[in-house]
Amino acid sequence: MPGNHHNNVPDWPNWKPDLHATLMFVHQGSRVLLIEKLRGIGEGKINGPGGKIDPGETPGECVIRECQEELHITCLDPVKRGELWFAMSDLPDIHCHVYTATKFEGTPTATDEAIPLWCEIAEIPFERMWEDDSYWLPQALNGENFDAKFLFAEEKITWHEIVFGEESIGKWRKS
Repeated sequence: MPGNHHNNVPDWPNWKPDLHATLMFVHQGSRVLLIEKLRGIGEGKINGPGGKIDPGETPGECVIRECQEELHITCLDPVKRGELWFAMSDLPDIHCHVYTATKFEGTPTATDEAIPLWCEIAEIPFERMWEDDSYWLPQALNGENFDAKFLFAEEKITWHEIVFGEESIGKWRKS
């Protein structure tokens, strides 16, 4: 069920997402491996590989599986960089765990879910991505941790809050 938040910021400590998901951004030198998403939420957009966490699966297990399914690669050194909290007006609310990696096995290969796209980090096509990506992706690729909350009305950000730094991940979670 899409969240009915409109311009009301959720009560984040008590907020319950509809979906739990992951994203992976593999980067080597000055390049990052992105995908053109061929189906599902964000179809047609550029993003990192990732997807819904299956029951009983950890975020770390999910992000490895999703990269295998979407690109036929196995990331060898995933590092959790942050968490995204999306309250959406017209899509399910999502809590997403973001990872980066620099090493993988396999060759990035197009599948029915995704087309691989290597690009220069300095030339990331933010205009083809979700609006929030430009707020945190450069920092994540630079090794910074973050925790970010976004309120979306359709595909536009109407409110956001981001914390960067070592202690940021999971900042809004209830203790």
